[in-house]
Amino acid sequence: EEIQRETAHPDGKVEKILKNGCHLIFFPNGTWKKVGSDGKTVTITFFNGDVKQVMPDQTVIYYYADAKTTHTTYSDGLEVLHFPNGQIEKHYPDGRKEITFPDQTIKNLFTDGLEESIFPDGTIVRIERDGSKTIEFNNGQRELHTSQFKRREYPDGTVKTVYVNGQQETKYVSGRVRIKDKDGNIIMDTNL
Repeated sequence: EEIQRETAHPDGKVEKILKNGCHLIFFPNGTWKKVGSDGKTVTITFFNGDVKQVMPDQTVIYYYADAKTTHTTYSDGLEVLHFPNGQIEKHYPDGRKEITFPDQTIKNLFTDGLEESIFPDGTIVRIERDGSKTIEFNNGQRELHTSQFKRREYPDGTVKTVYVNGQQETKYVSGRVRIKDKDGNIIMDTNL
């Protein structure tokens, strides 16, 4: 680009105005700034390799050179981070976060403390604020983990519960109930 005017400042800063209307400012520490001809697009390249871009819509894109990470902040408050391993984090203005891992697992963190993970095979795991966990498998089975028990529900309606003391209870759709002690010995079976 052709230079229209160049100004050297006493502090060592050099300002160049190009014929196309862009302004370039070079700082003594190696940082330089480019203001686009529209006056709204600004790019700052820092001496350490970081780059900050401010777009006309006020979107700010910051590239951290050492971490090879890009942090984009949109004017509506959404923040998106792209990591070199392919992980993407979205931080929403309402406090919610969504993380997409390199294996395409998606984890949602909600402001009420709920965590939800969606795995590539379709399995969904939800962890409540109280620590209880619900797992929905892609084969239709469902598990509930609490501090008192673990319960698995099968698509045919069978429900198996294992309590913290090791006792197991299986309820079948037919109405049959089988209870085993912690060692696996049957203590009750309505079918016997």
